[in-house]
Amino acid sequence: MTIEIINAAADNAADILKIENACFSTPWSESSIRESMENPCSRFYLALADGEAAGYIGVQIFSGEGYVTNVAVLPEFRRRGIAKALINKALENEMEFLTLEVRESNCKAISLYTSLGFETVGKRPRFYREPDESAILMTKYKDRI
Repeated sequence: MTIEIINAAADNAADILKIENACFSTPWSESSIRESMENPCSRFYLALADGEAAGYIGVQIFSGEGYVTNVAVLPEFRRRGIAKALINKALENEMEFLTLEVRESNCKAISLYTSLGFETVGKRPRFYREPDESAILMTKYKDRI
């Protein structure tokens, strides 16, 4: 399987919506995706597995600070290094740090982020809905990228 990471554009919004719907209990709407993609501070990257949309990451960068809005990989493409490739692509942006939230029960994602050098820096109580759950706040600093 060949993985390619591309800069996502407005014409990729339907692919991102498909991934959102498959991966999240409260997915973004297509209009929310398109609106975020139009934000000049946003970067979206789409992972293609043999040409098929398999995952994506959205990042917002403000004053050198990076924030992951979402990262998701379709279930049938997981455990193939796609999320790692997406995060590494996001880390290519110029920023002092990259931060994200992850469900505290998502041990696989936490393990991935830790292996990439993210550190636990806090907790956001009741951050997620359906089901209600706290988020672990994780950050990777530039001097450690």
